[in-house]
Amino acid sequence: MTKTYAALLRGINVSGRRKVPMAELRELLEGLGHGGVRTYLQSGNAVFTTDSGASEGALTTELEDAIESRFGFRVDCIVRDGDYLAAVAEACPFPAAELEGKQLHAVYYSGPAEPERFAAIDREAYAPEDFALGDRVLYLHTPGGLGTSKLGEAVSRPSVVKGLVVTARNWNTVVKLVEMTRED
Repeated sequence: MTKTYAALLRGINVSGRRKVPMAELRELLEGLGHGGVRTYLQSGNAVFTTDSGASEGALTTELEDAIESRFGFRVDCIVRDGDYLAAVAEACPFPAAELEGKQLHAVYYSGPAEPERFAAIDREAYAPEDFALGDRVLYLHTPGGLGTSKLGEAVSRPSVVKGLVVTARNWNTVVKLVEMTRED
């Protein structure tokens, strides 16, 4: 059975470093035997289909290894299927439709993000910024945007995310990836 996935690459094409051109990423994914390959923006978002039956973890490792082989550096990736992405969007506890895309982010984790990781964060001290946990995702509401967010810094400290691959997408990208994984 063919399934549609999104690959979220972390930390590429930032300030001219760790360049992964999207055309080459598409070629790489096609070379791995995936179909319907499309990319979104230059920040490492790709959608593809596969009937391999491989797990998200296996697809992630395959992609990370292929990127390292092709570009000479390792890039952390998170691969999630379209149903998961849609469930994340639907479960958002913040009024997404009323906010600008830059005010709301989905911070995706490679594994479960237990509430204990965030227990030391004094949420009141960061108001009106706030966050909520979901299934391998943290919803981050930053009224002033992520670039100036103190809460964004707090929830991404190494002591909080230790052992996890973490990558964030603004809500516009979250919605677009849901749309792209539904088009097939």
